Amino acid sequence: MRSGPFRMMSIALIMFGLTAAVGLALQAAPRSQATQTSAKSPPSVQDPGERAFQKNCSRCHLPPMTLSPRITGTVIMHMRTRARLSKQDEQLLLKYLAP
Repeated sequence: MRSGPFRMMSIALIMFGLTAAVGLALQAAPRSQATQTSAKSPPSVQDPGERAFQKNCSRCHLPPMTLSPRITGTVIMHMRTRARLSKQDEQLLLKYLAP
């Protein structure tokens, strides 16, 4: 039964490719837009999803300005296992990244 391992490897490669593509797209985004957004809201009035992003994701990723909800859900599911996110953080991040 070779279809099982092959299928799992294909899914893993697709997930890796999606994660890499999203990462590259986020790095290519202009930093001035991210600076303007963060300058608008004072740090003390942060969204819970933004706090979850800062706590869990900002070590490796910049906050995205635009990301489709379909891709966001896939990336968050993938990163939940890699970054060991709690279910609550997963939900907060989903609401923050794809409102």
